[in-house]
Amino acid sequence: MKLQWNRIVALSATALFAAAAALTALSAVGQMAPKAEPRTVTPRGPLLEQEQQLVGLFESAAPSVAYITTEQVRATGFFTAAVSQGAGSGFVWDTQGHVVTNNHVIAGARRVFVQLDAGDPIEAEPIGFAPQYDLAVVKLKRPPKNLRAIAIGSSKDLRIGQSVVAIGNPFGLQRTLTKGIISALDRELPTEGFREVAGVIQTDAAINPGNSGGPLLDSAGRLIGVNTAIRSASGSSAGVGFAIPVDLVNRTVPSLIARGRAPLPGIGIDPFPPDMVARAGFSGVVIRSVGRGTPAAQAGLRAVDRQTGDLGDVIVAVNGRRVDSVTQFAAELDRVGIDNTAELTVRRDDKERKVRVRVIDLQS
Repeated sequence: MKLQWNRIVALSATALFAAAAALTALSAVGQMAPKAEPRTVTPRGPLLEQEQQLVGLFESAAPSVAYITTEQVRATGFFTAAVSQGAGSGFVWDTQGHVVTNNHVIAGARRVFVQLDAGDPIEAEPIGFAPQYDLAVVKLKRPPKNLRAIAIGSSKDLRIGQSVVAIGNPFGLQRTLTKGIISALDRELPTEGFREVAGVIQTDAAINPGNSGGPLLDSAGRLIGVNTAIRSASGSSAGVGFAIPVDLVNRTVPSLIARGRAPLPGIGIDPFPPDMVARAGFSGVVIRSVGRGTPAAQAGLRAVDRQTGDLGDVIVAVNGRRVDSVTQFAAELDRVGIDNTAELTVRRDDKERKVRVRVIDLQS
């Protein structure tokens, strides 16, 4: 028994000695290991010319881009309601504090707030709506002294393939820059009342929820469009975004500021609804009535005869561009513009003729 106990003590002493030796060895290794230091930074050198241009463009345009938040009251039951919040983008139009955005960003809002740079949100008052173009204007109640209006470009001379950038606030992430090209031109964007925005710009610059109302800029930093929609099954960017052309914006915004509404181009006819025309097997704009003294009446356009049932005139083209529906017709009149003359191709009794008609503002 004593022999066994001595053996256990001997083994324990051996184990303790081995552990001490191991600790001593590790300590020695630690003392010999070099101290860890950060790696030396390799000098980068100047940015590439293309990068410098993009950085300069962003730094110049970003102060003119707005982050817009809204408060809306939504019914939650027969006698209950809750306040919900929305967000979008916009841009400074002038030094008086007018900010342009999409109509759908602020439609139905109880309160609107605009944040510029890193400052506090400024309350703004909606002063003009153009749902037919999905454009709206709000005015800052306390405009800062250093407001910088965005540079305005032109959309009539754009070319497919040229570079563009979008600045906005996707998913509430402020001042996000995305880059791409013009993928297509002359797209059409449906809005309200059987109308479409003509000349819409298609881009592959990433546009996501929250970019709505923000600027699409050319490589010179000029506004060429207002980002307004994406086409995606997921609701996020799929490389197909759309922007309202700046030439239309530049015609519409001054009217929104001055009168609170946009001109409504027309010629003084009341067309049949598109679904009724389609069910009857027709294409084009079938005239239900012609206003007395309007440009359409002066041009001799004839409506359906309700007594005899004679069809009258059907408008099938505007300035050589085919129109199969009221929507396309309205878009072509938008393209022509107020106080300009449109050449209509009109069919009556299977015969076509050309008719020149002045485009007027139906709301004046």
